Amino acid sequence: MAKRIRQFGVLLAGLTLLLLISACGKPVADSDALARAQQTGKIVWGVKADTRLFGLMNTKTGKIEGFEVDMAKALTKQILGQSGKAELTQITSDTRVPMLKAGNVDAVIGTMSITPDRQKVLNFSKSYFSAGQSLLVPKGSKIHSVKDLKQGTSVIGVQGSNSVDNIKKAAPAARVLQLADYSQAFTALKSHQGDALTTDNGILYGMSQQDPSYVVVGGTFTTEPYGIAMNKGQDRLTKAMNKALDQLDKNGTYERLLKKWFSDVPGFDVKEVHP
Repeated sequence: MAKRIRQFGVLLAGLTLLLLISACGKPVADSDALARAQQTGKIVWGVKADTRLFGLMNTKTGKIEGFEVDMAKALTKQILGQSGKAELTQITSDTRVPMLKAGNVDAVIGTMSITPDRQKVLNFSKSYFSAGQSLLVPKGSKIHSVKDLKQGTSVIGVQGSNSVDNIKKAAPAARVLQLADYSQAFTALKSHQGDALTTDNGILYGMSQQDPSYVVVGGTFTTEPYGIAMNKGQDRLTKAMNKALDQLDKNGTYERLLKKWFSDVPGFDVKEVHP
């Protein structure tokens, strides 16, 4: 009898362990990100580290700084309270979706436009920045708009961004060179590997601020509303993000951060980017 009891106990322990393993084995990306954030007291954000004004690595401090970094921190405290921590993970245009899908980050705030194709695989918050695609060229360039990108011209873009697809449609005769990030893209433009660099105007103004010998031309030829991206099905976190964005707008934090990063940029109208 005692032997049977011990055997039953071993069997019960084994079943319990199996259930625990099964529960723990649920992919992190599919678990409730908001519940996890509330339990750990932090939100893990994917942010750019190569995009001036939005998210750029400060080589002196070793910290990523920019408008989106400040927004991530403000949103975290709005959702989790003043003790909430924003944990920053570096992403690029090419890695942001895979990192969300793998559960490496809870949310991405990284100059990511809300598009129908992306909405099929990701959740998005409401827009927090209304951008538009434009061109960056050297001062004195003969290229004044996307119409000047004809046969024999070349334009530089970044892998994983929808700006590459957009420029292929807007200037089908131009050759497109794709690079890994904005730092490499700007370096390529400076070394005359292309006649123009294309991406969203806010990013380009940051490059122009860095080196005034390059200017943004031609206005915008697309509409690019930036949203916070989360994995598909993270509806509770998406709702919390939208509520927090509304609160930051109402309490003046959003406008303060916009002015902090963009008010001194020549040619940039802060009012135009407010959704």
